[in-house]
Amino acid sequence: MPEARNISKLGKSKRWLKKNLFPSFASGMTSVALILMLAWLFVYSLDWGLLSADFLGSQASDCSRDGACWVFIKESVFQILYGYYPEGESWRVYLSFAFIAVSVFGLLSNKLGSIKVWLTITCFVMPLFVWTFLKGDLWGLEPVETSQWGGLLVTIIVSFVGICFSLPFGVLLALGRRSDLRAIKYTCIAFIEFWRGVPLITVLFMSSVMIPIFLPESLQLDKLLRALLGVFLFSAAYMAEVVRGGLQAIPKGQYEAADSLGLNYFTKMRLIIVPQALKLVIPGIVNNFIGLFKDTSLVAIIGMFDLLGIIQAANSDPDWLGFAVEGYFVAAFIFWAFCFAMSRYSQRLELQLSQKSS
Repeated sequence: MPEARNISKLGKSKRWLKKNLFPSFASGMTSVALILMLAWLFVYSLDWGLLSADFLGSQASDCSRDGACWVFIKESVFQILYGYYPEGESWRVYLSFAFIAVSVFGLLSNKLGSIKVWLTITCFVMPLFVWTFLKGDLWGLEPVETSQWGGLLVTIIVSFVGICFSLPFGVLLALGRRSDLRAIKYTCIAFIEFWRGVPLITVLFMSSVMIPIFLPESLQLDKLLRALLGVFLFSAAYMAEVVRGGLQAIPKGQYEAADSLGLNYFTKMRLIIVPQALKLVIPGIVNNFIGLFKDTSLVAIIGMFDLLGIIQAANSDPDWLGFAVEGYFVAAFIFWAFCFAMSRYSQRLELQLSQKSS
């Protein structure tokens, strides 16, 4: 019996290889070429990143340059995490990271209490606490200007604020665009089309340069706050179109069924229409979130050192010239890890919701 099972598995493997890799001579040669190229890339990466890499030391002279110089990353790790934040106050950054992680985990998990409580904590309490805690000048904390913030800290703050506030505002814009009231409808259309027609780089420049001109001298917003506002409005316009696609996909019978129950407009949208629409467009919503997370690197053009910007600044250090590849590799890995986690969670959420509906 074991031999028969092994023969059966071998036959299935052969059929799979023939169907997927070698269905024809041309396809087979292409598959062989790709396999050889991937094998070479794996061997080269393994040698560069591990076997010939340098891990010990504290300066550039400790690296042999035969492989990766992870000494550079080790010496720059704190700068990569929080930029030029005072090292003596770094505990505030770590505590903020922990608070963000706990609040997000509580929101995404369905086993830690009411989702409404966690939503309030994540989208309102946590951002206010983190901002106040990091900026200081309260509770006896040393004030730290946002110009000293940087690295992963700025990337997470910018992307989190954009993600947290663009979704609800995008839902409101999508509902407004489908409204029967002309004033609301055309106002939302004008807002959406304006922000979708302007590049994010231009939005960041406008938020950094033009907003202070129109504000009175007694009311000057922090540069990071202006960037957050620009990213939030820009992302909300794109989110509105994603949600509108979900609203249009809802069958007319759902609206009629809600009307037959005597539900008013707000109750109908909150309990019946919007939840179904959001379920349909989960891939589009997460795709927007992933794009927003990666677009945070554009804040470097207005003088803010996000993750990529702080690595570029570290690469320009005269003591560490010539090790840019290691820095960009770390930045790419961090971006990939966050984006992959969001993608996997969205797939899990889709599966859970489809099982509940069935």
